[in-house]
Order: sequence, then C-alpha cells, then structure tokens
Amino acid sequence: MRRLEQQGFELVQWPKDSSMPRETLLKDVRGAEGIICMLSDKIDKQVFDAAGPQLKVVSTMSVGYDHIDLRTAKEHGVKIGYTPDVLTDATADLTVLLTLAAARQMKSGVRAAETGEWREWRPDWLCGYQFKGKTLGVVGMGRIGQAVASRLKAFGIDRVIYWGRNEKPGLKESLNAHFVTFDELTSTSDFIVACCALTPETKDVFNYDAFKNMKKNAIFVNTARGGVVDQDGLVKALQENLIAGAGLDVTNPEPLPTDHPLFKLDNCVILPHIGSATIEARETMGDMCVDNVLAALKNESIPFGLKY
Repeated sequence: MRRLEQQGFELVQWPKDSSMPRETLLKDVRGAEGIICMLSDKIDKQVFDAAGPQLKVVSTMSVGYDHIDLRTAKEHGVKIGYTPDVLTDATADLTVLLTLAAARQMKSGVRAAETGEWREWRPDWLCGYQFKGKTLGVVGMGRIGQAVASRLKAFGIDRVIYWGRNEKPGLKESLNAHFVTFDELTSTSDFIVACCALTPETKDVFNYDAFKNMKKNAIFVNTARGGVVDQDGLVKALQENLIAGAGLDVTNPEPLPTDHPLFKLDNCVILPHIGSATIEARETMGDMCVDNVLAALKNESIPFGLKY
C-alpha cells in the first residue's frame, strides 16, 4: 500500500480479510489501470469489460493463474503478472510438516492430550513410522518437489524416486533421485508426496487403484492441487487401511465441507491450504505484485509476467 501511495496511486481496496464479493469487484474495477487480485478472484471477460480500455495490467498474488481469462486479456492488450518461484521454501516446509504429522499420528496424539486419553505409558500406543532407510516418492519434481526431497533426506530417507512428464537432468547427481514409472513409485515408496501441477495427465492420478497399489505402511501427502486426487478413492483407501495415513493441504472443493468423511478419519491430517502462509512469502508476493503494476504503468516489461 505504501509503495503504491507514494507513487500517487488512488487505491480502491476491499477492507475485509475475505474475498471481494463479485458485485463489488465489478463495480469498483471501473476505470482501473491496474488490478492486484488473489487466486479466489475470477478475472474473466466480464471483469475486463467492466474495467474498461485503460486497464493495462492484472497481477495475481499467486503462482497459479487459471482464474484469469488469458485469451480475453490478450484481446484487451492487458499484461498478466504472477508470483513465481517464491513459494518453494514455505510449501516445502509445510509438506515436510504434513509428512511428519501423518507418519507420527499427530492428529490422534493432539486429541489424546486434549481429551484425557493420555494415560500411562503404553509400548504400542500411537506408534508411527520413522524416515531412516525408507523410500520417498515425489510426483512432480520441480522446485518444490526437489526442496521437499532435500529436506526429507536430512531425516534419513535412503532412496528418492520421482515421476513426471520427463526425467530431470542432474537429479541423480544432486539428490541421487531416480526417474521411475508411476506404478513403480506407488508400489515401492514408503512416503509419497504430490508436488505436481494440475494437468489433464495428473487429474485424479491418485485414485483408488493407485492407493491400492501402495504399501500398507505408505504415507500420502498432497500439497499440490486437490484435483490430482480422487477423494472418494482416498476415503475408501483410508477406511480400508490400504495405506497408513494421509496429509492434505489441498482438497476438492476448498473449503472442504466440515461433514466430509475425510475429517472423521484419525489417519488423515487436513490443513486449510496454507502452503504459502509465511510472513516472508506473503510479503514477497505482495512486493512482486506491486513491481508488476509499477512496470506496466510505465509501459515497461513486467518483471514477473506471463508470456502468452
């Protein structure tokens, strides 16, 4: 806010800690030269038309941009900015947290401490799984996937395998990570993390058959997109103890209804899509959005823009 105000901008803002209502967006966007939006704001033809021909830039405070109508943006000559490569550390940290929480029965442990179930020491009570000597499978070995693998290797992971569109050069040397088929990854990994983009190839790739192919002691973690998981298949797999547990930061839909069966399972830890929720990451994302707007309104190339 301060950076934009110092440049003489008039800011029209939604003052509440929630998404701007659609009708408010369509009204307030009139005459805007730039828009800073969130993933929850649908920036479609209606918004571009409501803004008017002076609109030069839309910068979203997110890595994803599937909420923006790129075809209409191109037709209107509007530059599109986003915040790439900023969420790696925050999301990788949270992925490790969820993996640990699911592996060590954190949900049941917290509940036991709060409800009085915590009594005398019992040798097999709330026992989970360690990482030393185990195999990590990563689906989507991009920046976040590599950061997750690097972190979990510090916990003693013995073998790293991954699956995606292509084999990544250099990963054998840097992480001793090996490219395998999806079936091999699901059948041999002790811990499986989804860090991939949601594409036609990855939609519902983690279905009941995939979970059925996993080890009984497998821990599945998803910090990618809810759409890469067939949730009905996951519910069934967890209920049938086909896998040991799951940790989810993303679901489909979001928010997940509070009466969803996943919430009732002791072996499923769910967080409200907070992978990027660190002060450092959000501050950087905000600065990147402002950088994009300032550059676009000076008719310069925006530093974090899409090429489309």
